[in-house]
Amino acid sequence: MSHQPQIRIPATYMRGGTSKGVFFRLQDLPEAAQRPGPERDKLLLRVIGSPDPYGKQIDGMGGATSSTSKTVILSKSSRPDHDVDYLFGQVAIDKAFVDWSGNCGNLSAAVGAFAISGGMVDPARVPRDGVAVIRIWQANIGKTIIAHIPMTNGAVQETGDFELDGVTFPAAEVQLEFMDPAAEEEGAGGAMFPTGQLVDELEVPGIGTLQATMINAGIPTIFINADAIGYTGTELQDVINGDARALAMFETIRAYGAVRMGLIKDIGEAVTRQHTPKVAFVAPPAAYTASSGKRVAAEDIDLLVRALSMGKLHHAMMGTAAVAIGTAAAIPGTLVNLAAGGGERNAVRFGHPSGTLRVGAEAVQEHGEWSVKKAVMSRSARVLMEGWVRVPA
Repeated sequence: MSHQPQIRIPATYMRGGTSKGVFFRLQDLPEAAQRPGPERDKLLLRVIGSPDPYGKQIDGMGGATSSTSKTVILSKSSRPDHDVDYLFGQVAIDKAFVDWSGNCGNLSAAVGAFAISGGMVDPARVPRDGVAVIRIWQANIGKTIIAHIPMTNGAVQETGDFELDGVTFPAAEVQLEFMDPAAEEEGAGGAMFPTGQLVDELEVPGIGTLQATMINAGIPTIFINADAIGYTGTELQDVINGDARALAMFETIRAYGAVRMGLIKDIGEAVTRQHTPKVAFVAPPAAYTASSGKRVAAEDIDLLVRALSMGKLHHAMMGTAAVAIGTAAAIPGTLVNLAAGGGERNAVRFGHPSGTLRVGAEAVQEHGEWSVKKAVMSRSARVLMEGWVRVPA
């Protein structure tokens, strides 16, 4: 009986923020996969173990959640004033589909370290001790990310005492600056608020008319009020993910919001664009117990936010959605800003299912248009395994 031997590809399995993914250097991929297209997608699907009708990704590197079904391709940047080009692929779990429509803010924290270790950064730009400032070109959305990577004795420092809710163990702090984070999405005209409104009336058949803040910042995101859909904002994963009707409702909201944002032309296209936009619901601060058992006091946060990724409530918060939260919070009158108490602010601490997160953003209004020069937050990253990943030829 004939069989296909396995091929092996150099790869690194990394945690970045509250996500995990398989990292590749572009030059290490098989030639056919070094270009965008079906061959690349087929390879990454097989690496991760998708599509899996069982939803477990047992025969691959995926972890059966949107946070752990991720791939990254990096190459030395050909762009001036950048060190590395970063391409992110969100791999569907039960479908043969890789979504390239957005960034992963959490895995952005691991890009700088991988680039340094993978020889993509000019050694003259990397101090033996101190902080390396790595200039990342985020190729999915055409934006710059600045990563501040701690260095000790000529190597990336991964261990430390920085604690990130949603990650069990402490590590070294990596500060990320998302420059000019308003996403230039096709059909959205590059506008931070593609509808031209801070708050819209979004008509969703079968659900009603919802107030919504629809913003392109970090990643296209639709914010709605928790109480408008029967929630408090203190919910944990099981409450939402165990409720098929709730998940269907959020997907319907996402589809109709995507049309209003100009990201798709009709709701039928939403199934082929699962990574973006995100849907999140917000509420004023309230006390709750996080998924780890940690008690979050109302006075420790400015607002509550819960967000869905790839059709499920996220266990913590997507990094790109955190950028959207920080940006929207900085603009008076958005639903995020109002949930946080309104007024002007340049930072916000929000409660999510795993705990809290602080993100900073400074908004300015010129000629009636809002803009944000950068959003800042801290994450951490660590190499979990390095070597070769194997897939059937």
